[in-house]
Amino acid sequence: MTPFYLISFVASLFSSFVLTWAVRNLAMGRGWAAPPIQDRDLHQTPLPRLGGVPVFLSFLIAVAITSLASLRFPALAAGFSIRGLLVILGPATLIFLLGLYDDLHSVGPYTKFAVQGVAAILLFAGGLRILDLPVLFGARHLGWYIGLPITVLWVIGITNAFNLIDGLDGLAAGSALFSTFVVFVVALSSGSSLVSLLTIALAGAILGFLRFNFNPATIFLGDSGSLFIGFMLSALALQGAEKAPTVVAIAIPVVSFGLPILETLLSVLRRLISGQPLFRADREHIHHKLLQRGMSPRQVVIALYAVSALFALLSLFMLWPAGPTLGLVLLVIGTVIWFGVQHLGYLEFGEIRRVAQRTVEQRNIFVNNLAIRRATEELKSARDYAQVCDILRSAFSTNDFDRFELRIKARAGKPPAAGERWLHLGREENLHFEWSKLGTPEIRTGWGAWDLTLELSTSAHRWLGSMKIYRLYSDRDLLVDTNLLTMVFPVVLADALDRALLSMEGIHADVPPSTEFTTAEAS
Repeated sequence: MTPFYLISFVASLFSSFVLTWAVRNLAMGRGWAAPPIQDRDLHQTPLPRLGGVPVFLSFLIAVAITSLASLRFPALAAGFSIRGLLVILGPATLIFLLGLYDDLHSVGPYTKFAVQGVAAILLFAGGLRILDLPVLFGARHLGWYIGLPITVLWVIGITNAFNLIDGLDGLAAGSALFSTFVVFVVALSSGSSLVSLLTIALAGAILGFLRFNFNPATIFLGDSGSLFIGFMLSALALQGAEKAPTVVAIAIPVVSFGLPILETLLSVLRRLISGQPLFRADREHIHHKLLQRGMSPRQVVIALYAVSALFALLSLFMLWPAGPTLGLVLLVIGTVIWFGVQHLGYLEFGEIRRVAQRTVEQRNIFVNNLAIRRATEELKSARDYAQVCDILRSAFSTNDFDRFELRIKARAGKPPAAGERWLHLGREENLHFEWSKLGTPEIRTGWGAWDLTLELSTSAHRWLGSMKIYRLYSDRDLLVDTNLLTMVFPVVLADALDRALLSMEGIHADVPPSTEFTTAEAS
């Protein structure tokens, strides 16, 4: 079979190089170029988006030459099946035509998914299907009613995954080249001649085109190319899975397509988290994030080539799944993905991390919130200043605030009695109570602290004063629900202070009527 592989690769490579050159010149001469009209477009001059045409045609040429050679030398082409070829080539042509129409005009996402679904069903009808998932269902054989949607999901997912990373010169084509190499090696190891021949032909078509697509590109792959390549890889993975061991058949394709799969999952997750439409384009893809960090387009592509190469290398380790190999590969992949996503700085995943951290710390949040709720209930029966201040001090000593000040506007005929030792008269005859958590430095204007001011209005809408709560800036999260502090608590506190003022001889609140309700403001 080696001569057939060589013939297929050379024919595809040469025809791809010549056809790409010809299509590029023809498109530029006829004005079939796409200007940079969208925010996510990174090119500065109009370039043709018909790169899928030479890729598809050169692939067909190589397959045709191989098919003719197999008829002339059947002994050398053992395992090559015309029927198996047509099962893949028919739906692949449909996908190419879909992408070509989208490049020339415009196709909505649901129409694309519908056509891709039809192509996937044709593969399933031709025998390329997923009917067992031992990782999830053990050795159980799945019925067609389960295998069909899984097969369709796989084909649509991989087809669009390569389309999704087609955002920089040479990125999608180069990443696909690494994945194609892995599928070729797996097909060789499992003795699948058809997959080996088709994969090597696809590799030659991609490599010949990449000469004109690498930065700075003179022609784009377009949807006709990215959808066709993605579909072919998904179909070839299904074809190769028929003769491969279970772990190899399932794990290797997933890992070898690691970069486009990761990009797809990240895009879906972050759009779901942020409430954005799933099919709306943006500038938050992996390559955009790397560009925002100061890397040049060429540096980004080379870095992502390295990532694709790493995924390809790790997937090949699974050709020998015995022992701890699978676990070690998954550990390395998980570690790389974790640190990579952290480095990219997606705000959506930072929010998930914050929610997860608060979930871990939920017990402390419960304790702090209960302290505020308990103080609210105790204040409802408080009758004097000392009791009010003791309740406040007890409540805030167990939460994440560092200091508070209570200022009440009042007239005083004489100082508070000894029982109200926590209160003292401030300037302009304001009742003033301060508390700081043990070890908290004195908070001064301009220091690293923020404050929350609660305006104290009674249930009768009479303003009494304010309570200002301080917190030093730190890395730790605020483990208390501020809604508890800004809604019922200020009203209950104001009522308690009103009762305490009226109970003190010579001191009563100077409280003009007000229609304002309790408010909170952060400064």
